[in-house]
Amino acid sequence: MAVDEAQSERRPGATLRASSISRSFEGVQALREVTLDVARGEVVGLIGPNGAGKATLVNVLSGFDRPTSGTVELEGRDVTGWSPGRRGRGGLSRTFQHSQAFRALSVRENVEVADHGVGAAVGEARSRTAEHLENLGLTAHADSPAASLAQGDERRLGVARAMATRPRFLLLDEPAAGLPEAEIPALSSAVRSVRDDSEVGVLLIDHNMALIMGICDRIYVLDQGRALAEGTPAEIRANLDVAAAYLGESAVQESEA
Repeated sequence: MAVDEAQSERRPGATLRASSISRSFEGVQALREVTLDVARGEVVGLIGPNGAGKATLVNVLSGFDRPTSGTVELEGRDVTGWSPGRRGRGGLSRTFQHSQAFRALSVRENVEVADHGVGAAVGEARSRTAEHLENLGLTAHADSPAASLAQGDERRLGVARAMATRPRFLLLDEPAAGLPEAEIPALSSAVRSVRDDSEVGVLLIDHNMALIMGICDRIYVLDQGRALAEGTPAEIRANLDVAAAYLGESAVQESEA
């Protein structure tokens, strides 16, 4: 599906939307007129080769960077000039490639701190934290120091902390990076629970194609700062331009077979 055709089918409202985003750094064009949207209750993938502009786009969406041109809208509000904190209070949260947890605190305390940060009372924070830990498979580690967690559990803790801020939209920045394949199904289940239990719109950025293809409703592909394609996993698999740019020559040959 062509990018412009797909975009025309999306409706404004309960969406996170980037419109015609460009970003240049000292003459280097990192993003070129990229448009993307995520609706509540869906998981949208963002893929592309290294240097395609994925990290820059996530930083622009979350307020850690400003676009050279273009706008970011959060449920119909122009938030292009908003700080990351203000966007967080407006319903947008993100995880990071490297852990942001308080390593000396327990898993439970890490999530409770995030709940308190959005004004939850003590009892409410405890109840909500227990729910997040159960949904993300972390109950058994609730009293363990965050520093003791295995990498997969640490990634899920990042998701739990982000969910504790009560987002309507969540940006997951390479949650599968460094994880063994055996831990991908548990991560997939955690992302599904975020979408299904809380009707959160999720933008999932990752290089793990099994995760992306297995869980995403739609996928955007960036290449050299441009939006190359957008569509369902099946459409992206069948797209020869995507195969050539990202999946490799073997994928092109397989698609042509």
